[in-house]
Amino acid sequence: MRLKDKVAIVIGAGQSPGEGMGNGRATVLRFVEEGAKVLAVDNKLSSADETVAMAQARSSAECVAFEADVCKESTLAAMAAACRGRWGRIDILHYNVGVSIAGGDAPVDEITETAFDRIATINLRGAIMACKHVVPIMRSQRSGTIIMISSVAAWEQYPNVAYKATKAGMIAFTQQIAIQNAQFGIRANVILPGLMDTPMAVDTRARVSGKSRAEVAASRDARVPLRHKMGTAWDVANAALFLASDEANFITGVALPVDGGALVHIN
Repeated sequence: MRLKDKVAIVIGAGQSPGEGMGNGRATVLRFVEEGAKVLAVDNKLSSADETVAMAQARSSAECVAFEADVCKESTLAAMAAACRGRWGRIDILHYNVGVSIAGGDAPVDEITETAFDRIATINLRGAIMACKHVVPIMRSQRSGTIIMISSVAAWEQYPNVAYKATKAGMIAFTQQIAIQNAQFGIRANVILPGLMDTPMAVDTRARVSGKSRAEVAASRDARVPLRHKMGTAWDVANAALFLASDEANFITGVALPVDGGALVHIN
């Protein structure tokens, strides 16, 4: 019960269509298993509802679905107000929203303004606006923890420009939040997943490329140094659980790779 009596918002609590478990959904499940009350936020309420049903089957901790679109600041303001109104506080903000090729990402000589603006809005502006409405609540409490999901794409060679730029920006933003809010007892850290076996990462690529899911998965597995096997959503969720818990009480401003050795191999 590492999160007993904690109140968490998980943005991106649903998941993309496909096989297996997404990072956001797995994080909701781990948080409730460890005793947190969770507002499960997604732009597709039906997907958030599915996550809530799974959470309620695993734990007696409260878990409530909430519909918000990270492209619309007003819905993020409503999210923060709803969480505070229901439970009186916000202890954890977990931002697990991102898009790349599904948003039209491309190399620099092919990227369009429309695609770049959409990806930047979802990946980075949404994170900033979520913090805009949650950080003041955490400051008033003199406590809180913020966890962002970036990507090793921020630091590795990556072909598409918008995802890389926005995920790198997220690391810088998290560090800024960490240092500017340390005096208020707020911690902020960012997780950098590597090649993960999730619906967004694998099934989306299979649909776009026309390859089978098995082909895409095998190609990604081969690139992972550790056991030549992709990570899973549970690997990201467990990292988020640690950073959200009091076990990480003296950790802030950290970018934590969860990547099976990918960045070590690059370096």
